[in-house]
Amino acid sequence: MRVIFAVLVWLVSVSQAVAHEVQPAIGDLTVADGQLSLDIELNAEAILAGVDLEGVTDTNETAAAADVDALRAMAPEQIEQRLRMDAGVLAEALAVRAGETSVPLTLAAIEVPPVGDVALPRETRVTFTAPLPSGTQSVEVSWPARFGTLILRQQGVEDGYTGYLAGGSSGPITVSGGDAKGALATFAGYIPVGFDHILPKGLDHILFVLGLFFLSTHLKPLLWQVSAFTLAHTVTLALGALGYVNIPGSIVEPIIAASIVYVAVENIVSDKLHRWRPVVIFVFGLLHGLGFASVLGEFGLPQDQFFPALIGFNVGVEIGQLTVIALAFLLVVLAQRVDEGAADIRTGQVVYGVLTLAFVGLSFAVNGPGFVETMGAGAPVFLWPLALVSLLCFASVTLLDHLDAYRRFVAVPASVGIALVGAYWFVERVFL
Repeated sequence: MRVIFAVLVWLVSVSQAVAHEVQPAIGDLTVADGQLSLDIELNAEAILAGVDLEGVTDTNETAAAADVDALRAMAPEQIEQRLRMDAGVLAEALAVRAGETSVPLTLAAIEVPPVGDVALPRETRVTFTAPLPSGTQSVEVSWPARFGTLILRQQGVEDGYTGYLAGGSSGPITVSGGDAKGALATFAGYIPVGFDHILPKGLDHILFVLGLFFLSTHLKPLLWQVSAFTLAHTVTLALGALGYVNIPGSIVEPIIAASIVYVAVENIVSDKLHRWRPVVIFVFGLLHGLGFASVLGEFGLPQDQFFPALIGFNVGVEIGQLTVIALAFLLVVLAQRVDEGAADIRTGQVVYGVLTLAFVGLSFAVNGPGFVETMGAGAPVFLWPLALVSLLCFASVTLLDHLDAYRRFVAVPASVGIALVGAYWFVERVFL
């Protein structure tokens, strides 16, 4: 148990690795009177520090974390000077084409906000311009994956292009407009955006869903809880995205952390679905929905296809949540069956012993810069918790003579770990 407690404490220390710190860049593309203008809000400090933002959710988990924080502490004038020195590199990385012709960009303006919380990125705005060849019918914007994600929006035309670029090309964008995606394409395009907000970027939402999962091994309590949570966050996601409800993140984020603590602590003190729990989960779900809405608010939704995008994002969120539940179920189902007398003890010991060693070994084998660049954190952050749950399942199937071994050795310790992380986040978001 001392080893388990140590790993749980370690989980709190690494939970910062998936904070929602890296935001997508927002680019507004305008073509008028033969002149192209590309206005971008981006994470300037991370780019100046040379951080590869592909798949990264928190710059604190990169090798250049100290450099990023140092840049965030610099005065706006210093950041502007650094950006102007690197203007050629930035312009070349963006790679705009007019038809088959490469268009050289010129840095026209820079706006750097004042120094704020160095733990958070500044939304620096840079504007590039370029004259277009006579008769240009379409332009194409390429965005490097190392700069993270770009939400590209065409302005000043009807049915303008809107794209979600995680590296690569936008494809041809007609300068006169008309490239807006249809309802079905918009719906499909926003599903991975919602899914990505859960896996791998939404650890707070993941832990809340796992808190629901570890209440009971029975399907009915899980369905009641997930249904209440889904209904609630769907309502506020829509209201928040439409602008009818707007609560500051400084209020929403601590309450989301508190909701994680609540569901985890109730798992510890009870294994039954009390009548008030779905109601409480519904209330917490309303706040989680506002958290989802804030993500959409960062880059906006295409006004002409607002509802298909909103529904697609929500479907992606639901698929992400169901994936979390499915993976958790696959990991613990054998321990549940052994606890119920429906599977062999020896089989459980072998399976969970192998899984524990495999997850630990894999975390060392794949850890490195490439993994960090892809997932935004080191491999242990993702694989050691799986090893810990496997170890708890091993204890459950081994100590089967104890009453309700699965709950005692898996559900309760896992809930303790979830509660510790949620409590740390609450303190961090309120006081730190």
